[in-house]
Amino acid sequence: MTYDVAIIGAGPSGMAAAVTLSALSLSVIVIDEQPAPGGQIWRSIERNQTSSVWSALGADYSKGSQLVESFRNARIDYLPMTQLWQIEDGWTLFLTADHKAWSINAKVLLLANGAQERPVPFPGWTLPGVMGVGAAQILLKSGNMLPKGKLWIAGAGPLPLLYAKQLMDLNVAVEGFLDTSGRPALSALSHLPRALKDVKSLAKGLRWRREVAGKTRLVGRVENFHASGERRLEFVNWTTCSGAQQAEADILLVHEGVVPRIHETLALGCIHDWDNQQMCMTPRLDEWRQTSRANLYVAGDAGGIGGWLAATITGEIAALGAARRLGVTGDAQAMGRRKRLDERLRKALAIRPFLDALFLPPAHRIPDNVIVCRCEEVTAGTVRAAARNSAPDPNAVKAATRCGMGPCQGRQCGYSVQRIIADVHEVPVEEVGFYNIRPPLKPVTLGEIASLETMEKAG
Repeated sequence: MTYDVAIIGAGPSGMAAAVTLSALSLSVIVIDEQPAPGGQIWRSIERNQTSSVWSALGADYSKGSQLVESFRNARIDYLPMTQLWQIEDGWTLFLTADHKAWSINAKVLLLANGAQERPVPFPGWTLPGVMGVGAAQILLKSGNMLPKGKLWIAGAGPLPLLYAKQLMDLNVAVEGFLDTSGRPALSALSHLPRALKDVKSLAKGLRWRREVAGKTRLVGRVENFHASGERRLEFVNWTTCSGAQQAEADILLVHEGVVPRIHETLALGCIHDWDNQQMCMTPRLDEWRQTSRANLYVAGDAGGIGGWLAATITGEIAALGAARRLGVTGDAQAMGRRKRLDERLRKALAIRPFLDALFLPPAHRIPDNVIVCRCEEVTAGTVRAAARNSAPDPNAVKAATRCGMGPCQGRQCGYSVQRIIADVHEVPVEEVGFYNIRPPLKPVTLGEIASLETMEKAG
């Protein structure tokens, strides 16, 4: 079967796009790796409405209920627990679920696969007991699992503060909070007037920080942050203007912001732009959220970090763009509706430039003995040595070290390798480029590929 639109991801942007397209009587399929709609922000929202963690997850979490309900009630083919592992021109999508593989076709492809936590290697980050705040929040939302023992949270941005507040509302003790955000860029002040248009969000962030500081030890201006221990995490170490400090720890949760998921758009040869402030790549999109490839759209954080509200709006804009491309809506009708959405999007993104300038990504040198590629256990020193003996090209380093050849395909090491190469060759990071992304996009077994052939013969 050929669908009018295939959507990858059932988070805020994917659901908003699907509901909009369904209302226009287009055939829509949504492919989702998760067991239920909601994405990361609204993960397990249907189940959690009757759980003990519901109130602690906050007002923004509960706001997802209405969209999830609309998504469930719309005429949409929804495939949960399904993995996309290859995209071919056309668009032909290759999927796996329950150890079986098959393919579907769509006239338009809309990527709404969100963002990932920014990997920032530091000494001790591979020790058992150290994990990302985002991963810990997944455990909270999907299984009501709470950390036990001496817990420390370290990082920058809104998410660590939100998660710390959620834990405290659930009576979980937090030993301390290490604020790793450096001195903000002067440009942050220039963005403040615009950010004040969303004074509610500013006030919310200040309230979170005040509540966290009132219930635990909050340490600001942290530098030289690292974890240590023999076989697992035992200590958290840092430096401030008062000198070096150390504290016992059983669990350390770390977060240094999020970056768009770009592997799919890179694999499809889309043009990308470099964000010099947040040190990441984003696909270049037009006013309808279409990439440089015709009939390929991106919505939500996959096209640039903006938060859940902006994600729902861009999902609707992308859906209108797809419908316009398919000839379902006329230009005048679509443009009139998009103009109203553009105004809502400007308001939703008012605070974003301020946050980006306030919480800059870490720029410290990664020590030689720190593992950069966790899949292949390649250290920063090995990457540096390879970079010195090659052109400033991540693919040359990849060939020499296997960095980026593991199951994650460079999702965890790509930006770190890029930064090391730029430092070795003394060139701007944006000139280094990124890995060439090869199929499959996600691991797939030989048995699954064999089942694809069987299903094609049967069809």
